[in-house]
Amino acid sequence: MAGGEVGDSRSTSGLTPNSGHVGVTEPQKSLEDENLKTLASQDTQDLKSVLVTSVLNLEKLDVDLYRGTHHWVPRTQRLFGGQIIGQALVAAAKSVSDNFYAHSLHCYFVRAGDPKVPVLYQVDRTRDGRSFTVRSVKAVQHGQPILICQASFQKLQPSPLEHQFTMPSVPPPEDLLTVEELIRLHLSKPDLAEDAKKGLNKLLANEVPIEIKPVSPAHFYRFTPSEPRRLFWGRARGYIGEGNMKLHCCVAAYVSDFALLGTAMQPYPNYRAQFAASLDHAMWFHSTFCSDEWMLYECESSWAGSSRGLVQGRIWRRDGVLAASCSQEGLLRVKPVPESSKL
Repeated sequence: MAGGEVGDSRSTSGLTPNSGHVGVTEPQKSLEDENLKTLASQDTQDLKSVLVTSVLNLEKLDVDLYRGTHHWVPRTQRLFGGQIIGQALVAAAKSVSDNFYAHSLHCYFVRAGDPKVPVLYQVDRTRDGRSFTVRSVKAVQHGQPILICQASFQKLQPSPLEHQFTMPSVPPPEDLLTVEELIRLHLSKPDLAEDAKKGLNKLLANEVPIEIKPVSPAHFYRFTPSEPRRLFWGRARGYIGEGNMKLHCCVAAYVSDFALLGTAMQPYPNYRAQFAASLDHAMWFHSTFCSDEWMLYECESSWAGSSRGLVQGRIWRRDGVLAASCSQEGLLRVKPVPESSKL
């Protein structure tokens, strides 16, 4: 969301959820324990999220013109779509008044991003209204657009109409392993093939600025066929802090592209993506949240065909509040998995 602080965006943090899938009552701690906790909290706050210090920290070149750099590049050696979306929303939000907040964005990916050069973001102030403000952003490399984004911002308007779906009941993040822990667990298997070890070690070397905890690792990694649905807890690595919803929404836009399109591959463990790319991406923001706290990402694919897949996502705060929704269609060209490469 754009603008300055929006009160305390963690106002409901720490509450146990209605369905009982998060929330732990801690025993009384000693004074020494509390002091250690305070010191740990200070250390955490010193470790600012790289998403804040680097990825989403755009350089202003001129009025409504910004330059963004890269931190993490996927194995495809094309720019991560979530990075371009997040940076485009940062550029759009910089031209919007403090009392307007992002409620939606719609993006088209028109070219692959080149990780060797920065991205320029050109902002067009499409409309400034009393209740809604619209910005169009063009992400440019080598003189050509790689993404076209429209973002809409709204002045807060209370309404008696309020409802949402119910958050899925899943184990809390404290009971689950991170992606890195799962990889190390797999690497500890004595009968693991050498080429598999090399691949997993390459994954460990990636400095992804997102921390992920899959709810069902076997389904997340497509070891077994399953319905086209994924559930995982995610948060930004490092500390971001409370209150600045402008920044938290930009981080959520970055995270929203992670593992989303792969949901359409869940029923097909005998196929791998030979080429996959996001075609378009839309997102809607519903409530305040903190992107450096654990949130549940629920992804499901309603359709696949014609070498494309359509996926919807819902991002839940751990107290059961629906924070954001998104939708994406992507290109999926697949090939059969060779029998020898199956683990």
